[in-house]
Amino acid sequence: MFGNKENVNILTSLLVEHGVRRAVVCPGSRNAPIVHNLNECGEIKCYPVTDERSAGFYALGMSLADDAPVVVCVTSGTALLNLAPAVAEASYQHHGLIVISADRPSAWIGQLDGQTLHQQDALGCFVCKSVCLPECHDDVERWHCNRLVNEALIAAGANGRMSVHINVPISEPLFEFDVKALPMERKINVVEPTLDVAAFERRVLSPMSEARRPMLVVGQINRNVERIGKELDFISRHIAVLSEPLSGGTQTLADLALAGIDDTADYRPDFLLYVGDTIVSKRIKRFLREAGASEVWCIAEDGEVHDTFMCQTGVVKGSPVEGISALSAYLKNNGVADTGFADLWRKRIDHAASRVWSYEPAFSQMAAVREFEVSLADMDYPYHVHYANSNAIRLACIYASRHVWCNRGVNGIEGSLSTAAGFSAATGGVVFCVIGDLSFFYDQNALWNTNLKGNLRIILLNNSCGGIFYSLPGLRESAAFGRLVSAGHHTDAKGICAQNDVGYMSARCMEELRLGLATLLTADASRPMLLEVFTDAEDDKRAISNFIKHIKG
Repeated sequence: MFGNKENVNILTSLLVEHGVRRAVVCPGSRNAPIVHNLNECGEIKCYPVTDERSAGFYALGMSLADDAPVVVCVTSGTALLNLAPAVAEASYQHHGLIVISADRPSAWIGQLDGQTLHQQDALGCFVCKSVCLPECHDDVERWHCNRLVNEALIAAGANGRMSVHINVPISEPLFEFDVKALPMERKINVVEPTLDVAAFERRVLSPMSEARRPMLVVGQINRNVERIGKELDFISRHIAVLSEPLSGGTQTLADLALAGIDDTADYRPDFLLYVGDTIVSKRIKRFLREAGASEVWCIAEDGEVHDTFMCQTGVVKGSPVEGISALSAYLKNNGVADTGFADLWRKRIDHAASRVWSYEPAFSQMAAVREFEVSLADMDYPYHVHYANSNAIRLACIYASRHVWCNRGVNGIEGSLSTAAGFSAATGGVVFCVIGDLSFFYDQNALWNTNLKGNLRIILLNNSCGGIFYSLPGLRESAAFGRLVSAGHHTDAKGICAQNDVGYMSARCMEELRLGLATLLTADASRPMLLEVFTDAEDDKRAISNFIKHIKG
């Protein structure tokens, strides 16, 4: 039996019609009629998460795993505001969430009643569509409600796949569940535009193939990564490719290749095509901004100008997958003038790779990630690796040899563990999360979650502070550095793991690290496992500094 709120029933029916299959639900009374309906219909699986901030990122992880929108449902009041960080991150990753918030009747907003605030448009520019459903009393209001839900769910798959917000006012009484079936609702279908390949070839690929120094730069891509990797490998034989482990392919050490070049004149492109989202490397961005290529095109899912390198001359609306596939097909059919530019970059990157693996750092966070990636390469089961922001993802860009996941939409430290946890609930493979201490303790409620399984494995890099701040020149001269900026602490995760039934191990030297990793990578567990690696921030900084000297050497 379903609830008797018509706007909720229309919403539920259309969620099913539009193919939504997962919903993260947070506790509350005002949203109980929505949660009841989601749970009652067999097509949508519900996952309870109490902390709304964690719930949003948990839903993002599921969206990444499924490559499909996921609902996150919250009650009225400030519960909605807690979703803002995850909603922004999901939008900038083009894996938008479907946010459903219960609300009080509009007459009571601003009248000093409990849990009332202005919820409509509360998520601002971080959503591409915000609708407030009417409480239906006649056919016109039912038609209006149907149209608004259709508009929101259509928008979730368009406009660069940003998040959408559906606000649902619900009057009391709330808990009358006496409707036998959901209404048969009109679904509005949309045929989405695709990349205009003919125009793309004429305006971009043809002149690119005639350039003396053509280059493809690939930012973060979170779908079709296996296919993209193979195509990037092919493209790199003909055109210089700069990418990172967040984008796939094998040419992933461009940052370190640049670190070893004194005079970059011969390495500068004259024609640049940029696909995908953000790039981690500041060195690559600085190099391309200074290179001043005469023609710079960007493929953008939203069709907007994203002038990352400050010299963009054109934008093509389409997905990165479409663009890379079209470029690969064009090269197979037409080839490109061989000027030696692609070979120059390939040799430089291969040289950087040889320098990377000939350096063995002393025990540090760098050594931990290196040891993890080396050990992971021997595993023959399906797995995914999530890296948190800050130092963790930068170490991944050195050692990871396959695609990695990371919240690089807006690069916040919050939510990385919750995203990995949500991903683990939506996949059958093992999910690893490599995360720093501040990110972990900030997001520890990710482990306060009844949905977690033994396929979630966590490597916590704990150097008792925000270690990345040690690498910023001049910052340590501030008297506020230790306690206020780098947030020095003496916290460990043992108690957190105990209260959340997470298997706990620790390592304070290379021998303990190798033993812990062996268990983490091979154990057959029914509950999540965590390996906490304790290092010293000064040792971590020294390992990186010596590594860069080795690369330049």
